[in-house]
Amino acid sequence: MFKILIAEDDAELRELFRQVLGKNGYEAVGVSDGAQALEALDNGYFDLIISDIMMPVMDGYALVKELREAGITIPVMMITAKDAFDDMRMGFLSGTDDYMVKPVNVNEMVLRVSALLRRAQMIAERRQVVGQTVLSCDSYTATRGDEVVALPQKEFLLLYKLASFPGKIFTRQQLMDEIWGYASETDPHTVDVHIGRLRDRFRDNPDFHIVTMRGVGYKVVKA
Repeated sequence: MFKILIAEDDAELRELFRQVLGKNGYEAVGVSDGAQALEALDNGYFDLIISDIMMPVMDGYALVKELREAGITIPVMMITAKDAFDDMRMGFLSGTDDYMVKPVNVNEMVLRVSALLRRAQMIAERRQVVGQTVLSCDSYTATRGDEVVALPQKEFLLLYKLASFPGKIFTRQQLMDEIWGYASETDPHTVDVHIGRLRDRFRDNPDFHIVTMRGVGYKVVKA
């Protein structure tokens, strides 16, 4: 079971998040500020943090900044009453992975939590093997024998996602949400461009090919 830390000084909202996450299969623990969040992290493992920005003692910006400077890469979703672009920009620059503005739609929050956890889990696994082709998250490379292909980040993550579930169809929107993030305003047809580049790169690879499911999405098929 995934374990989620909620840093929110509003006790009612903190409890609402905890209950909603619990009903969706997550174990959630609540604290009231960034300092308590750091203490909780010292005493146990968490898969994801949901943090308010405006909190006493230590705010969300300071919490994320301290985590990232310590080399802690746990995904963080920032939730705040602020909706100005500069506030969102500051959140992402501090190392936040996703951002929601109050009032929060809790159903959307659960979807975003799920996507962040899947993305983090995918990267944490570090490598994927398809036939004789090895995809390495540490270097964003695809290696087959003596041939090494270095990929741009988005292309690599797209191929890695598809190759992790051979035969499974992913829609453009699913791929956009998981690779670019829910908050991205990038045109979903960007996925088509990246798929085209991947096909060109691996045209002669005998281990797999990328299939277009017209009107649905894409899948990787093992040879």
